[in-house]
Amino acid sequence: MNNRNRGKNTGDDTLFGSEKQIEKLKLAVQDMYYLLSKNYAEKASSELVGNHYRLKTRQIQVIRGASASENQIQNRKSKQLAISDVRDKTVYLDGFNVLILLESLLSEAYIFEGVDGCFRDLSGVHGTYKRVNQTQTSIELVATFYQKSKAEKLVWIFDKPVSNSGRIKQIILDFATENSLNWEVELEFNPDKYLVENKGIIVSSDAWILDHCKNWFNLVGYLIGEEKLSGNLIKMV
Repeated sequence: MNNRNRGKNTGDDTLFGSEKQIEKLKLAVQDMYYLLSKNYAEKASSELVGNHYRLKTRQIQVIRGASASENQIQNRKSKQLAISDVRDKTVYLDGFNVLILLESLLSEAYIFEGVDGCFRDLSGVHGTYKRVNQTQTSIELVATFYQKSKAEKLVWIFDKPVSNSGRIKQIILDFATENSLNWEVELEFNPDKYLVENKGIIVSSDAWILDHCKNWFNLVGYLIGEEKLSGNLIKMV
């Protein structure tokens, strides 16, 4: 029996659970925006801002994920599609990025909305993926989007080198077969490169992918609004 969740880390309530901490992080994101817009490197900017506000490691991780330069924000917004643009199109999902973010949201981990309108979490894949209690519901939420958007096809892209990628591929394919969904699942050695070189609609909150893809759809933002998903959502702007 699987009793794993993808929820908060010990200490996250101290780092993110008070108005005082959130206000400090918002100020840090403003400073990051200024520095990045002046072409300072992200790593150097986050170290400078982190030292100034005396941020912990996980707080620095949040401000890095939530921040972007003025040019990056404008570029991403110019390529962002509406739900009506998805109809009759093929959509390519950054598999682990989307799945883990939804699992974290449903597990009531802290989720942060960045300056680009994308939501990001503090989890990640470190060589292996482990299914959690919220995996099935996360897949079902993607199916809800697929059906409401009337997309023609949905393709999940997963990192082939990650342990258990083959297992999650089979889980998703079985679900698609049972529910008559036009879904495919592909395992790629370099999924980020594959996604940005693809001419279809991309779903990801990965900053590099958003900066380099042709166009993208904010799936998690859509689901939060459309399906009235609640949790520990924190706006960083």
